[in-house]
Amino acid sequence: MTNATDPTPWVSAVRASHDRLSAIVAGLDGDGLRKQSYAKEWTIADVLSHLGSGAEIFLLMIESGVTGAEPPAMEVFQPIWDTWNARTPEEQAAQCTAANEALVSRVEALSEAERESFSVVMFGRMTMDLAGVLGMRLSEHAVHAWDVEVALDPAARIAPDAVGLIAVRMPMMAGFMGKKLQAPKVVEVTTTDPAMTFTLDTGGVTLTPGSTGASASLALRAEAFVRLVYGRLDDDADVTSAVGVTIPELQAVFPGF
Repeated sequence: MTNATDPTPWVSAVRASHDRLSAIVAGLDGDGLRKQSYAKEWTIADVLSHLGSGAEIFLLMIESGVTGAEPPAMEVFQPIWDTWNARTPEEQAAQCTAANEALVSRVEALSEAERESFSVVMFGRMTMDLAGVLGMRLSEHAVHAWDVEVALDPAARIAPDAVGLIAVRMPMMAGFMGKKLQAPKVVEVTTTDPAMTFTLDTGGVTLTPGSTGASASLALRAEAFVRLVYGRLDDDADVTSAVGVTIPELQAVFPGF
């Protein structure tokens, strides 16, 4: 399994995700940008606006983590969002590519010493190293990039180089994104590509590495499991087996965002 504290694979993955989305966006005209994305309330341009504003905010976080300065307060974010929301779809697309390139290039330029000493308090509550911050960004960028890509190609999947890395973070994320089932179940989750095992407790909505005390089981590709946890698994076509638990039950646990 990937060492979650080593920033190197995360740097490579955020670069690859940016390049992949940039290539898709470059081929879109005005009508394409106004097409509905997977996110039901957002067009493709809306997704790009979200990722672009996020790139600006993450760049501020990166600078704070490098310099030791106080991270930006929440009131700094609203003017950034307002500026992006006021742009046309064409401007949102172009500026998204530019803003994310600026973020990725800055991260790539960090020295080894800067990467090792990096520390920032995210959103006033979580102290993170560089791998942690990039993990947050990759989870956001790769999943929303899929929101764009799948609107254009129904067979699209989350980038393989991102899936294994995102899966490393899912035990931390599951509690934030999950909702308790009224009739809790403990599910052993086994994945392929890469091979991983988790225990999902739908009562407290916890996801822990390994298998402990499960009474139900779920087997599927890791990419499909990432989409499930992020509320983006629409059917059971990508599920190898589900015993003692149904896909609708799991979709209710992870309704998405």
